[in-house]
Amino acid sequence: MRYISTRGAAPALDFRDVTLAGLASDGGLYIPERWPTLTRDEIAALAGLSYVDTAVAVMVPFVGDSLTRDELKALCAAAYGRFDHAAVTPLVQLDHDQWLLELFHGPTLAFKDVALQLLGLLFEKFLSGSDRHLTIVGATSGDTGSAAIDAVAGRAGVDIFMLHPEGRVSDVQRRQMTTVGAPNVHNIAIRGDFDQAQALVKAMFNDPAFSGRFDLSAVNSINWARLMAQVVYYFHAAVRLGAPERAVAFSVPTGNFGDVFAGYVAARMGLPVARLVVATNVNDILARALASGDYSCREVVPTPTPSMDIQVSSNFERLLFDLGGRDGAALAEQMRGFEATRAMRLTNAQREGAAALFASERVDVDDMALAMRWASEHAGQVIDPHTAIGFAAARRQAGDVPMVTLATAHPAKFRDAVERATGIRPSLPARVGDLFEREERFVTLDATFDAVSGYIAERAIPRG
Repeated sequence: MRYISTRGAAPALDFRDVTLAGLASDGGLYIPERWPTLTRDEIAALAGLSYVDTAVAVMVPFVGDSLTRDELKALCAAAYGRFDHAAVTPLVQLDHDQWLLELFHGPTLAFKDVALQLLGLLFEKFLSGSDRHLTIVGATSGDTGSAAIDAVAGRAGVDIFMLHPEGRVSDVQRRQMTTVGAPNVHNIAIRGDFDQAQALVKAMFNDPAFSGRFDLSAVNSINWARLMAQVVYYFHAAVRLGAPERAVAFSVPTGNFGDVFAGYVAARMGLPVARLVVATNVNDILARALASGDYSCREVVPTPTPSMDIQVSSNFERLLFDLGGRDGAALAEQMRGFEATRAMRLTNAQREGAAALFASERVDVDDMALAMRWASEHAGQVIDPHTAIGFAAARRQAGDVPMVTLATAHPAKFRDAVERATGIRPSLPARVGDLFEREERFVTLDATFDAVSGYIAERAIPRG
């Protein structure tokens, strides 16, 4: 399997190299040169498999010659052996046709663990026996940072520098990052929002003087390997609800578009996905883009769902590329216009292509709270605010197929918001119960390229 850039000017890479690279050299995102497919019989055969075996079956076509099947299985077994539920991503029924897919049973209590536990092991595998030293630079709106740090803390050949927006992540999310004492972990709070943090990361990758000095890699969902790992749980859930004989719909709390794009990939691979509901909070650029073709930025509004307080959704570029005939030059021009003006119109092909599979819902704080209350009172389930956004959207989009809401974080990560909505204050699981007793370690910097790149340059290990 080879991977090509959405902007058409970067060299094609194999799975190993695309995992270590993260962002393409032309500023684009890597995507498989073709979509592998599973037959109906192959999908049906997944029904009796463990999560690890399902993961191997779904991901083998993407890794190509970079890993043997046995090597991939060993990595998956190690990654998912750290989850505290034997099913890894269990389904929970809410009513006759509404389900939760619990993705928060990993070490940092968020769906990012499903991919990042594997990504950390892939880094280690691909770097072993070489003298390469990766400098991972990432931005987080909350969960990516803690999951990535947990996955690479203490690993040889890797340093991680994680940017988060000061005051715009929950206390639990921040502490899960800043209390990790491994010497290869560096936390940076920026005086700005997530979009600014993400823009700084992209700027460092795209600056020849900086990227030429360090061997940069990414753990954000701009890294293809992350998305690949997230495709698995769509298959795992759907076959347990009747696929391939029965179609299944998914509602996905959406910020950077990575999680829901993984659902799109599953559909392209042959999974019968009835629809993908893109659930946003009031920062609704994606809802507007899918509903009317208007992909234009507005001011970010802080909400109780910080992981969704985003205007620029990086992975949306992958969808636009695939729906636009995979014309890299045309998409590069479209994205240059967006980056210059922070606004663009989707083409007819992009809009019509998206409409065939995607629906969108904008959910405000009041409807979020009502969804949390309904889940608690009618199904005995305490859900976090992000999941509640997805569940509120799912109830609006209910139809004649099972509807699965992706439960993206443990409710204890957002205790104040949960308590306000339900009267219940969820407790942290025992494995992180001392989180508020641990010492924090981070720096606070202005959201400028010079401040952040200078800080990293003083501490990162240059190319050999």
